[in-house]
Amino acid sequence: MSPTPALSPSAPRPPWYARPAARTWTCDPAPAGVQDFHASLSDYAPTPLTELPALAAELGVGRVFVKDESSRLGLPAFKALGASWAVHRVLARRPAGARLRLVTATDGNHGRAVARVARLLGQRAHVFVPQGVHPAAAAAIADEGAAVTRVAGSYDEAVRQAADAADAADAVLVQDTAWPGYEQIPGWIVEGYSTLFTEVDAQLAAAGTELPDLVAVPVGVGSLAQAAVTHYRSRPAGPALLSVEPQAAPCVLTSLTQQKPVTVPTTATTMAGLNCGSPSSVAWPFLRDGLDAAVAVTDEDSAAAARDLAALGVASGPCGAASLAGVRAALTGDGGPARRTVLALTPTATLVLLSTEGPAANPHRL
Repeated sequence: MSPTPALSPSAPRPPWYARPAARTWTCDPAPAGVQDFHASLSDYAPTPLTELPALAAELGVGRVFVKDESSRLGLPAFKALGASWAVHRVLARRPAGARLRLVTATDGNHGRAVARVARLLGQRAHVFVPQGVHPAAAAAIADEGAAVTRVAGSYDEAVRQAADAADAADAVLVQDTAWPGYEQIPGWIVEGYSTLFTEVDAQLAAAGTELPDLVAVPVGVGSLAQAAVTHYRSRPAGPALLSVEPQAAPCVLTSLTQQKPVTVPTTATTMAGLNCGSPSSVAWPFLRDGLDAAVAVTDEDSAAAARDLAALGVASGPCGAASLAGVRAALTGDGGPARRTVLALTPTATLVLLSTEGPAANPHRL
């Protein structure tokens, strides 16, 4: 892995970033056929898009919808979309019947998704798990039939060890973060996430809304946010895109502020799947040019959001509830009116919040 420049632990961490020109930037869409591939899987079904009028009233907008990823392809988070498509692309380039060892590092859901896909396709999986991951998360990965290696170090160290272990003829690294020299498979993982946004398009149309005015995305290394940018910046008049990170690990927010990818020191957070020190290299250009705004929130913010979503009938974990926490941070309080203007939000605006995991889900890298 090639490290990005490190930020001093004492350096100030900005709470907010905005780039009004983002909606004028364009890019190519995800390839055709991704959703058709997912629809061919036996467990596939679109996840719910739930309208919550109480949140619309609280936030002073027209409509609020939550995309509920608490059950996706039999797993408690959206990660299987990327893992399944990437493994499909990997196997399509190998001789028929080839048996591979799929190697990855994870805080939980990505590794479990890779292990599940490997089991279903008759492949093997080897998953590296960093320190601080709950034993139940590692056990869930092992229950999928994967070999699990516990790493006495951070997520970045687990990624390094996984990359080393994948340096064998029968192995391939299926990692959901990229660095220079390792970008093709992370790019395929991002392509897999496009199904989530294709579903949102159809569900909003069924609800009488063609496009949202703002989409809020939880961010770790930035892969899901890259998928959001790719989807909405490949068409005219796209929505504002807001990324949300923990204050304990705002690598994308800090990188945006400095206009270069940097590594930030991280501390413990209940949003463990967002506890990422460095943005993905393949995601960074999309985030730099296509995100309208970025905000960081506290563990207390995400916990309150998760409780409020539960009271409204949406089961969400700390990472998933970060979207609501981020929208609250952006649109309310003293800076709210000015930020609404930057985001071009009117009282009739439609918001989509991505809830990326259920409350019992293992953490994941976004």
